[in-house]
Parts: sequence; C-alpha cells; structure tokens
Amino acid sequence: MKLAILGGAGRMGQMLLANAKDLGLDVVAVTEIPGSAHIGQPAAPGLVYQADWPTNADTIIDFTFHTCVIPNLRNAVANRQAYVLGTTGLTPEERAAVDEAAKQIPLCFAPNFSLGVNLLLGLVRRAAQVLDDSYDAEIVEMHHRHKKDAPSGTALGLAQALAQGRGVNLDDEAIYGRHGIVGERPRGQIAVHALRGGSVVGDHTVIFAADEERVELTHKASSRAAFAKGALKAAQWLQGRTPGLYDMADVLGF
Repeated sequence: MKLAILGGAGRMGQMLLANAKDLGLDVVAVTEIPGSAHIGQPAAPGLVYQADWPTNADTIIDFTFHTCVIPNLRNAVANRQAYVLGTTGLTPEERAAVDEAAKQIPLCFAPNFSLGVNLLLGLVRRAAQVLDDSYDAEIVEMHHRHKKDAPSGTALGLAQALAQGRGVNLDDEAIYGRHGIVGERPRGQIAVHALRGGSVVGDHTVIFAADEERVELTHKASSRAAFAKGALKAAQWLQGRTPGLYDMADVLGF
C-alpha cells in the first residue's frame, strides 16, 4: 500500500506520520495547502511537503479542514484512490460529496477512529434501547482551545447513536447548548454541549439521568495516537475493497 497523508504538518498529520513509520507503512507523499511555509521542507526521511495532489499513492488519509473535502474527494475519484476521511464539521453539501464519491471509490468515513470511541458508540446505542426517554439524555464533550468546529464530530456521532437506539429522528429531538429562559426540559430531548480549553485531546460523556439514578458512559483520549492508529488500520482494511461508504464498525467487525 502506498499511502499519502493530507495536511501532514498538522497535529493529526504528525501523529499519522509517526505511527505509519512504527507500523512499517509506506508513506509516499505528505501534502500541505499551497502557500504553506512547510512546502518543500522535510516531512519525513526522503519526503518533503508538497502542494500538488499525490497521484503516486493508492490510499489517502485526510484529516484537514471541511472546505477542502470536496476538491480532495474529486481528486481521489479521478485517480481511483481509496480514501480515509476523518475531517469533521462537514456541511450538507460536503456530506453529499462523500456519499457521491463512495459510489466510485472505497471510502471510510468516521467521526472518530479510536477503538474505544467506536465501542462507546455501540454501548450508547444499546443503553438508549434499554433506558427509555424517562432518562434524560445529555452529551458533554471537551476539546483543546484550537478546535474549530463544535460540537465535535464524535459528539454528533454519539447523539446519532443515541437517537438510533431510541428509534427517533435526531433532528426532531436535538438541542445544542442552552441559554436564557428555555423552560423545563422536554421529555425525549437529546442535548449536546461543547466545552473548549487547554490542551484536552478529547473527552466525551453520555449521561442518562432519571429521578432515581444516573448512568454515565465516558471516553477520554490521552493521545491522538489512538485516532491515528485507527485511521491507519482503516487504510489497510480498505485495500482491495469495492467502492462504498464504510465506517469503523466495518473495519473493526462490530
């Protein structure tokens, strides 16, 4: 497998590079946006940051910014490259581009690539099946001060898993933060709250609160290595797959 990492100078790009080397994967290109001060500088032994599309790769890993997703996918489809997408905060148009690209290339898209978070998604879905809407559902996430989108893609994924477990449409039940005189909490509401500060890698807690008891399911990431290793595993798993939209549940066999 010949692997290219987009946005290689960023936090996740650096973690992907380090872990790819540890796993013995063949990284053939590392990109940055045109005009970046990194272009032409060493990225890894034998590699420099490049602005042009990595046509020499057969698999792409993308943890860049949502506005890059549509042109990146267009290039990957044109070059018939497998694609691992970890970028969050996608607009409806960008999300539609993901679905369209997956008709032509194998594409793994997930709100979070860590094993623990994907286990949490399953646990939340199951808990929501068992604990009915007399249990108030609240999701709280916290990330470092530099994160640009809110709530996190993982928090949205957890909210979707919760809604699936309850058999409801998330858009009908969701609220994102509260402010002012909002009135009593309606039964069945799914609330999502985003905190930002410090260097927090990623904390997520799903709370089911009833009058008599409270159940909390929590995942805390201490290193981006958890996400990087999952994304690299997904890249390996995509080899030889037919075009389609996959997620980490497919990769991990959940």
